[in-house]
Amino acid sequence: MSPARRRRCIDHTVRKFGVSERLACRVLGQHRSTQRKVPRGRADDAALTADIIELATQYGRYGYRRITALLRDAGWLVNVKRVERIWRQEGLKLPAKQPKRGRLWLNDGSCVRLRPEYPNHVWSYDFVEGRTHNGRKFRMLNLIDEFTRECLAIRIDRKLRSSDVIDVLSDLFILRGVPGHIRSDNGPEFVAKAVREWITAVGARTAFIEPGSPWENGYCESFNSKLRDELLNGEIFYSLAEARIVIEGWRQHYNTKRPHSSLGYRPPAPAAAPWPAALPQPASPATSNVADKPTMH
Repeated sequence: MSPARRRRCIDHTVRKFGVSERLACRVLGQHRSTQRKVPRGRADDAALTADIIELATQYGRYGYRRITALLRDAGWLVNVKRVERIWRQEGLKLPAKQPKRGRLWLNDGSCVRLRPEYPNHVWSYDFVEGRTHNGRKFRMLNLIDEFTRECLAIRIDRKLRSSDVIDVLSDLFILRGVPGHIRSDNGPEFVAKAVREWITAVGARTAFIEPGSPWENGYCESFNSKLRDELLNGEIFYSLAEARIVIEGWRQHYNTKRPHSSLGYRPPAPAAAPWPAALPQPASPATSNVADKPTMH
């Protein structure tokens, strides 16, 4: 007797004679595990798996929670646990290190006492250092809104002085208005007399962190670490112009598309702009367009 026929026989015996499944299996010599329904999975598992792998390949520094947010933006009605199951099933994980790739185209108010309460309340800025392929250094001036987590600007040049800080701030003040406070460390570019006098003249207040206490500028330090982990550690810049283009593209992606965990996995300034333009759409599946799928679960 085949296993399928024996299974049907046991079901019939249980229903007709009212005996337990355990007894019926013992009499017919059938293991009880054969009576369990074999999981078949969902019809769209293959398509979802392909999309997850595609996104994990494109955004190598994202975990399954952030990938889930991108899938939902693309139209998938998917549970984070289901994505996690497929993620582990496919052996996906964040690599400890990522290889660099080249592109072909060219003391008043520390962080403990002053917390952002609304947009334009507290801006913070800091410097990050990088190198081009020839070993020459370049500097990035990163400026963020601590409440919305939006990156307002990234200024890139070989050298950045206090005059460059004033130049970036003046442009942003015209576009977005004057913030209540501007937080920074005690670097010479930030505590320069010209910078302090200019910020005071336009009606903002400075909030310098304590020397040797980078955690007091936690919002900007967190942004700097994401910039380095997701971009700088994986890119080879052959020129300063290329660095400006790629980093500005990442900034736009960070603001408009990248899910932010502290914002409920929503981007700081949602928009429909894809990044990077030379690559497929962020949620493009490996085999077909996500938006064209007729059934979603």
